[in-house]
This record gives sequence, C-alpha cells and structure tokens, in this order.
Amino acid sequence: MIDERRTQRVRPGAFEPENHFYPRVLNAQIHPLVRFFLGMNNERIAARYCHLHPMVRREAVLAALDHRTTHFRWGGADLFHAADAEGGRRMYVIETNSCPSGQKSTPRLDEMEEQGSYRRLLSQTFIPMLKRRGLPTGALAVLYDKNFMEVSGYAAVIADLAEEDVWLVPCFADDPDPSMRINDKRVIEIRTDAGEWVEVRAAFRYVTQRPWTRIPPVTRTLVFNPVVTCLAGGRNKMLAAKAYDLQNARLRDSGLQIEVPETIWDVSQREIPLWVERMGGFAVVKNPYSNAGQGVWTITSKAELDRLMDLEHPYDRFIVQQLIGNVGWSSKTHRGAIYHVGTVPNRHNKLYVADLRFMIGCGENGFFPVAMYARRGRRSLEEEAPADSWSVLGTNLSVKQGDGTWTTEQERLVLMDARDYNRLGIGLDDMIDGYVQTALAVTAIDEMSQRLVTTKGRFGRKLFLSLNDDEALVSEIMQ
Repeated sequence: MIDERRTQRVRPGAFEPENHFYPRVLNAQIHPLVRFFLGMNNERIAARYCHLHPMVRREAVLAALDHRTTHFRWGGADLFHAADAEGGRRMYVIETNSCPSGQKSTPRLDEMEEQGSYRRLLSQTFIPMLKRRGLPTGALAVLYDKNFMEVSGYAAVIADLAEEDVWLVPCFADDPDPSMRINDKRVIEIRTDAGEWVEVRAAFRYVTQRPWTRIPPVTRTLVFNPVVTCLAGGRNKMLAAKAYDLQNARLRDSGLQIEVPETIWDVSQREIPLWVERMGGFAVVKNPYSNAGQGVWTITSKAELDRLMDLEHPYDRFIVQQLIGNVGWSSKTHRGAIYHVGTVPNRHNKLYVADLRFMIGCGENGFFPVAMYARRGRRSLEEEAPADSWSVLGTNLSVKQGDGTWTTEQERLVLMDARDYNRLGIGLDDMIDGYVQTALAVTAIDEMSQRLVTTKGRFGRKLFLSLNDDEALVSEIMQ
C-alpha cells in the first residue's frame, strides 16, 4: 500500500496506465467527434468559429488562440451549456482552475500512446520550460495535496521525458512536519525519502487547497503554475471576476467576450440577502477562495438563504452570482434569465444538469486542448425549484471526508467516449465555443497575474490588497 503522505522517488519507466486512469477509462474509446475536434488546429477552429459568429474578427480569434501566456500555462474551465429566453445557446464560464484535474478521466486519443494526454501536456509546456536560463540547480519535483492518481502519473511522465528521477512530495496543509520548505534564496527545498533536504529547480504543482499558505506567489524555483496565478483568479473567484471584466473591456472592439453569469463581487455577509433579492430570490453565493465544490451555496428559497446566513465563515468577502437553473427558477438580471440545456433525457425521461471541464495547455505556439470530461448533478432537473438545490445544481465530484481526505463520486462522471458523450447533447461547435471561452478566461487571469508581479519579480502585495480587500486572505499569503 502506497503511503500518499510520504515523499517518494519516481524513476523513468514507472508509468503504468492502470495506476493513473480510472478503470472505466482504460478500455474506453474516445468519441469520433471528440477525436476530430482534438485533431483540429487553431486556424481551422478560428475559421469555424467566425463562420458562426460573423461579428467576430477572424484575426482576433487567431490572436486569442495563438497567444502565449506568461505565468498561466495550464488551466481548466468549468463550463455550463445554457440557453436564454430566445433559445440562444452558449457555453458559460463558471470558474477557471489553475492546476486542474482531468487526465485520469480522459480516454486516450491514440491507443498506442499509453501515457495519453499526460504526455501531450507536459511535452509541450513543462519540459520546454526546463531549458530557461537562470533556474537554480537542483532536482525536479511534483508537489501535491490531493488527486494522487494524477499527480503520480505526472511524476512518472516527467521522469520519462526529462530522463531523470522525480520527487513526488506531499504538501498537506495540516502536515505537522512538512516535507517542503522555502529557503532564504526563495528556492523550494524538499526532504527526500532518506531525510536529506535538496533544492528544487522546477516543480510541477498540484497543491490546490489555499496553496498560498505553503508556497509563496513567486519563487526562483520554476513552479508550474506559480501560485500567483491562483491568487490572480485560478483559485480566487473574486479576482477572476475582475480579471474577466477587464479582459472583456480589452476585447470590446474584437467581437469576442468571456461569457459569464452576472457577478457581484466584494459582498459582505450582511449584504448577501440584498443581492439575492435583487436577482429574484435565486442566486449562487461563493466563498471566493475555495475549490472542489467547497464554499458554494445555491440559493432557491428563503430556507437555503437562512442556513447560509447562520454559518460562520473564515473570510470577510463573498461573490454573488446569477443562478443558472431551470426555465421557471433562474436568476432575473438586466440581461435576462439563462437556464440549463441539460443532458439528453434518459429512459425515464429525466434530464440532469451537467458541466464540461475543459483543460488546455499553452506552449510555444499558443493554446491547445488537452483533456475534457463532464459531470452531472445527483438529482434530475425538474420544473419546480428543489428544496435541496445543490443536489440538482452541484456537479463537482470531489467529496471531502471527515478525516480530511478526499473521495470521488465516479458514478456521476461523464466520459468523452463512444458511450457517454451522446448523453451530453453537445456538438462540435459547442466544443469549439468551450475551447475559445477557456482560452479567453485563462488569458484574462494570466494578464491579472502579470500585474501582480513587480518589475523586480516580487509579489505586488499592495496592488493585490487594493483589488482584494480581505485581510483574512492577505494574512495567509506566504512572503
């Protein structure tokens, strides 16, 4: 039995598919339409997108897809397929994740490539970055606080591509004797399985739970992605909303736009009922700094609002967002209501809310799609608002257990394979729309992260505080 809380050395040749993919993914055949989409280049995607959106300039779409980010080189957006009152359908960005999951849930594009999209991402992003000048000397590491199935897969593929051993290092928030630290040169050090501390020249990061409490926003060690991307919006929904707004202003003349539900930021707890009322009694309230479905409350009744207001919260600020529900129970905003398209009805004529996780990488030639999967709600979507709205609208598969560990509700996972894909009711153009939206959202957060790094390569704490005036959060950020 592998101890996931101990540092391990991963040698080249260690990758075994059954350890890094869900069992049902190993034998899944990727859907032909998904395969076709993943084989399209950015020029073909831009041509198709502009054909369906004639008001958008083609050169603007190409510039967006061929853009090279500075800090945010690997991201994933959670998208809802939703319709407006006129029946117009779009993919809406619900949130963007730095260091997202998804590899273990994605059928392989090429059956002969057993490492699947792990290799596709790493060979075009992380490995070329190891050639950068100015990196400190030292080892390679993968840092993590959950999702051992994927992080161990990344470590094994990095070892193969770099042709050297890789250290797989746990970085749990509650660890009384951490195996990672930062030295006075701002270089990450890790403790090996022999108890020796060694410097790290580059680290692949899957530390997702408030990572700024353990890793500084900017380090001399190459961190993929650096923690500043989390603070700029990758794990901070408050700044993500502001980053999208700024990006949409820059995109105004191009015809492009990040499609997001209406979002109110910098909301104190006592103000929440006012904004919920303003949205017609239906809203989503979010703790801006949590992920994996934690700290999100869907409000469709006074009882759900009262339960939220009775809770104690560790942070001072929230965001209130337009709720995408069903036709009769969605938020009412100045842009009108939008509602879930939902899955194709099953044999009992029940349909479900589903989101689409879209993972992309950014290499020397700009963005490229990496992985996709979908997740459905626990209970079916009905005409009347449910008493427990999260059971219908919540799609995240991660479940935090009493001992602090995580498990996954795999029964709600929808694969992009020949069997599951048709249940989603999405087509090629929806995938293209989702890809463009994900690229725009990642770029917006990358632009924000650039603003938060000073010319001296330090974290701009004063600017961050002015954008995110939440002392409880700022006090957590490692210097």
